[in-house]
Amino acid sequence: MRPLDEQETTAVFEKLHKFVGSNLKHLIERPAVEGATAGSAPLRYCFRLHKNRVFYASEALVKKATNISREKLVGVGTCIGKFTKSGKFHLLASSLDLLASHAKSKIWLKPSSEMSFLYGNHVLKSGLARITDNVQQNQGVVIFSMADIPLGFGVAAKSTQECRKLDPTAIAAYHQSDVGEYLRMEDDL
Repeated sequence: MRPLDEQETTAVFEKLHKFVGSNLKHLIERPAVEGATAGSAPLRYCFRLHKNRVFYASEALVKKATNISREKLVGVGTCIGKFTKSGKFHLLASSLDLLASHAKSKIWLKPSSEMSFLYGNHVLKSGLARITDNVQQNQGVVIFSMADIPLGFGVAAKSTQECRKLDPTAIAAYHQSDVGEYLRMEDDL
């Protein structure tokens, strides 16, 4: 397990910025509760790379993980994504909690279209219940149920203004990841 180099950090931050925007600062500067002692400086969260996977963990947890050999270490903290063999960074479904709590652009689905999204299909205009204002085309969005349960994330196919005029069968957001992947891709996660 090692810190991200400059190129890897840029790739991770660009992908996260697509979903959380300026809230990326809050994600990075978030104080860690774990390992903090009275009178000491608060510990922070950091990003670490292990076996092409990027983990988001508190500095205290990372220090404790150094006692485990690299071969036996499976992971530490939350796995937010992985680097492909070509060097591109992909966010995983396990990063959904972080994205949902800091997301700027959100889409809420009607109950009738939740299952379709969880099976890996794109979000259609007919399944769109609400969308935040000022969503731009190709901007990262976090997709919620009407009960504010995060279901997944994707990319807006159209802006908020264009979504209002769309045909009911047109795609409003492209699917990237959802919580149904825990069942569909059980061996890969």
